[in-house]
Amino acid sequence: MKLAMVETDRGAHPAVVDNDGAFVELRAAGLPWKSLEELIEAGDAAWREAADVVNRDYPRLVNPRLTAPLVRPQKIMCIGRNYADHVKEMGSSLPARPVLFAKYANALTGPDAEIALPPVSAEIDYEAELAVVIGRRCKDVDQAAALGCVFGYTCANDITMRDAQKSDGQWTRAKSPDSFCPVGPWIVTADEIDDPQALDISMELNGRVMQDSNTKRMVFGVAELVSYLSRTMTLLPGDLLLTGTPDGVGAGRDPQVFIKSGDRLKVTVAGVGELRNTAR
Repeated sequence: MKLAMVETDRGAHPAVVDNDGAFVELRAAGLPWKSLEELIEAGDAAWREAADVVNRDYPRLVNPRLTAPLVRPQKIMCIGRNYADHVKEMGSSLPARPVLFAKYANALTGPDAEIALPPVSAEIDYEAELAVVIGRRCKDVDQAAALGCVFGYTCANDITMRDAQKSDGQWTRAKSPDSFCPVGPWIVTADEIDDPQALDISMELNGRVMQDSNTKRMVFGVAELVSYLSRTMTLLPGDLLLTGTPDGVGAGRDPQVFIKSGDRLKVTVAGVGELRNTAR
């Protein structure tokens, strides 16, 4: 099942995507959830009810404007240095354990939205990532059971001010400007993804492929990350986890390539979708 937030003249509302790529608003079926966070938190029975909407004769929307699938998750957790080739290109060393940092909710934006380039930075970079949406409250979960806590997956672009990242000594300001966390275009539920460690992932800048990898190259896989994080903090439905970026980032190139106004960015994750944005 694919779930999205569609923009209407009455605001953004949850919708399910049918097999033809059309969208059915859940409220058209009389379902009460006002956001995907509410639906996720409602649990399995609600998920089945939402999935059944596409089998019924409700009005369809074709090519609606989509917003970020999550409105305000309690946590946006991000993993650094999680692809060995990326670690190498950045001149760093492989971590002994996952490197965790956070982005703030103000950074969230959706598909086809503009990424605002702050004038305080001259080195703004792209990072294609597979993002994980937590589906169940979990604490101290074993790695073998961790994927059972995942609701689904989406595409993300972890936009970064590299100059701020270097000068600050930590990453919060570099990672959290407004619009620096595009996600979407929708959430694909976990039952649609046989193996999150077998997904091609790529990033295009103005049509040129800059990153081209596979999630099997992660240092720490999705199950290990969920288990590891749950041993420190309680993970909640709707929490978002960005799992790291592969090699090919602008800062790792010679010469370096940074985002400029007018650039078109596209993140593609096989089986999940394509996330497109433009920089301004």
